[in-house]
Amino acid sequence: MYNYNIMAQQNKTLSKKVGKRIKELRERAGLKQFELAEMLEMEPTNLSKIENGVFIPREEKLYKIANSLNVEIKDLFDIDHIDSNENIIQKISQYLTLLDNKDLVFFYKILKVFVESK
Repeated sequence: MYNYNIMAQQNKTLSKKVGKRIKELRERAGLKQFELAEMLEMEPTNLSKIENGVFIPREEKLYKIANSLNVEIKDLFDIDHIDSNENIIQKISQYLTLLDNKDLVFFYKILKVFVESK
């Protein structure tokens, strides 16, 4: 028997990644959330829920989203590059362990300047 808790967690993760991808594509298209919502004939709060991963829209709405963003529907699921902050930090940490002290200090200085400039 399949564990439904695992399936529910996987669906939640997929919803969040697809939502982030839709937001990423919307921003790349130079659209505000309310503008895309208007194009989709939906309430901005519903688009916000999609972008925040509360739910994945039905197939017909996915096609409308892709069409409005001038992408193919498959592009909405191009989510391999989307990762959680914890996973990204872990990956960076793994790379940092490969550096010698001189390079580590150099990387730290660059990172510090970058963060302080924000």
